[in-house]
Amino acid sequence: RNMSSAGPEGRKKMRECEGLIDSLVYYIQGAIADHEPNDKATENCVCILHNLSYQLEIELPERYAQSIYMQRRNISNNDKTPGCFGTRSRKVKEKQQDTPLPEEKSNPKGVESLWHSTLIRIYLSLIAKSTRNYTQEASLGALQNLTAGTGPMPLAVARTVVQRANGLPSIRAMLHASQPAVKRTAVSLLRNLSRNTCLQNDIAREVLPDLVSILPECVPGCEAACETAASVCYTLFNLSQGSSHNARLLLSAQGLPKVIAISMNDSNMFSKASRAASVLLYSLWSHTDLHSAYKK
Repeated sequence: RNMSSAGPEGRKKMRECEGLIDSLVYYIQGAIADHEPNDKATENCVCILHNLSYQLEIELPERYAQSIYMQRRNISNNDKTPGCFGTRSRKVKEKQQDTPLPEEKSNPKGVESLWHSTLIRIYLSLIAKSTRNYTQEASLGALQNLTAGTGPMPLAVARTVVQRANGLPSIRAMLHASQPAVKRTAVSLLRNLSRNTCLQNDIAREVLPDLVSILPECVPGCEAACETAASVCYTLFNLSQGSSHNARLLLSAQGLPKVIAISMNDSNMFSKASRAASVLLYSLWSHTDLHSAYKK
């Protein structure tokens, strides 16, 4: 667990170590089957996999890009951003609906397991069943890492979480966790998921009221809570930017007074949350059909 957080070279060596990732996944599967999701060794295994999934899209060897993502080449010819799987250009982001998803192997080995739906479902199962904060946070964090990019792999993982594995209810429950780090990681994961236009309506329907409910009435008094509030605002921005219906959901959930209150704080220390709230307000105002409702 310590070695897996030792930086890019350490992650590279561990990903290449034959049988290591397979053994970690095998152990966690056994713990879940034996109804022991709170086992300390399970926590260690999940934390290792969480660390090994960090920067995965950028750090994987070129052979994976060639064998799994050949279809991507026509889309990314003009992109200069480094990374094996995809691009971060606006042009590609707008083509998410047409992005060819990687074909999944029925029996993944080694590093291929890190983004496979089997492990994604394991993370979601641990989020739902474990009461151990570090296990929950690491499972959420691994999914956050895997959905952080804009290439085919993050999009495929996001679609698996939201549509194929029905993961939103488990993630939604973590928004109300008593541990701030768990809540913050859950919000960060939702922020990543909400960047995918094809998933925004599903996410808004399932979790938008919960996101509004955890927004503070004003700028929170500590930096960590401030970061969480900012992340919530950016998630709401993603969900409502292109959808008047989702903006109306935010309005009916009594979110507007909270967003206004957060945006009005001009303290440098908490400017991150205020700036995010202001960006959200600006976006909400772009829905001209809602102006009369806003004024009321």
